[in-house]
Amino acid sequence: MTEYSGNFPLDHFEMLQVALYCHLWKPWGSGNTSLGSTDIRDATLSTGSVDLNVLSCPPLLFIQYYSWLPLSDLYSGQLLKLTESKAPSRSTEGDRNHTSVSVFVLMGLSDDKELQLLLFPVFLGIYLMTLIWNLGLIILIRIDSHLHTPMYFFLSFLSFIDICYSSSISPRMLSDFLKDENTISFIACATQHFVASWMALTECCLLAAMAYDRYIAIGSPLQYSMIMAPGLCWKMVAAAYGSGFLSSLIQTVSSFHLDYCGPNIIHHFFCDIAQIIALSCSNPFIGQMILFLEAIIVGFGSLLFILLSYGFIASSILKISLLKHSAKAFSTCASHLAAVTLFYGTALSVYMHPSTSHSMKQNKVLSVFYVIFIPMLNPLIYSLRNKEIKEALKRVIKRATYLLQQE
Repeated sequence: MTEYSGNFPLDHFEMLQVALYCHLWKPWGSGNTSLGSTDIRDATLSTGSVDLNVLSCPPLLFIQYYSWLPLSDLYSGQLLKLTESKAPSRSTEGDRNHTSVSVFVLMGLSDDKELQLLLFPVFLGIYLMTLIWNLGLIILIRIDSHLHTPMYFFLSFLSFIDICYSSSISPRMLSDFLKDENTISFIACATQHFVASWMALTECCLLAAMAYDRYIAIGSPLQYSMIMAPGLCWKMVAAAYGSGFLSSLIQTVSSFHLDYCGPNIIHHFFCDIAQIIALSCSNPFIGQMILFLEAIIVGFGSLLFILLSYGFIASSILKISLLKHSAKAFSTCASHLAAVTLFYGTALSVYMHPSTSHSMKQNKVLSVFYVIFIPMLNPLIYSLRNKEIKEALKRVIKRATYLLQQE
């Protein structure tokens, strides 16, 4: 075991913490007796530091305190490999000393190494299918002129969002399956959250834009081409991406600008912002308030707009006299409605109930669904029962076959 010696700077609050930790242990070493807070205070008032050589608790325990890893990790065998090489750095702001977290520890989906090795090929296959299906749908929409309509224009950008969203989390999760230490740097964690949050918030806005497109197509079919002009479609996409970018930037800066000098363990397989804010040792009120306001304005605002759009769509469908025509009109909305239900249903089930040890495990499973599975399912939802996409695919295959025969 590594021996530690030397003086470490402490403030008065830290003296009491060290005294508390020391009292958890029996005296060690020859002739040492347990030190109380008064003894540590007297030993540090003159120098502002404490000498590890005179402490009555093991240096390992003191380093555990000093690096701000949870004391529970001391009993789980995860201590020294983290504290010796990845202990948070000490810095100074004015006259106040504090510790700065440089890495976070992602606990992942499971602690079982054998299970992780079994999950690796499964999630690798899902990630590859996500990339292939979404990229294939984007290419198909771009090269087939029959799909150059507002609905498929928005769908191509939804597929791009799914690729970026999945790529911001899946590669890191896959690499963690094969590693013993699932650590992520402070900057990498902030970057991962920024990209994932940007894509998630943009998807909320884009789903609202797609709902408006369906409302115009059903409610005002004769004016559809004039209203949903290419210029308006580009503005709606730009507004969705811009809103997501700005909201994510504000959220990331406000959350990661907090002081992180305490526990650095995230009980998830990605940098979940709610857990990260909870780890802060400064007042998290501003970060939590920004997170709450963005969830209300962007998340619930988009959901409310979608529900209102479908309310008007239902009203327009009921006015159609022929049952056959009304069923056809509703079928154009079924795929979008299924995508909205999956996205919002899983997200709300994760973040709208109190956290407990049982719900934390349940949240991981639900998070896997909306982070990993939904980006893979979206292109299938929009393609499997869509005659226009099937016909476009047949035309592309026929054209490719003809070109190959010509060569």
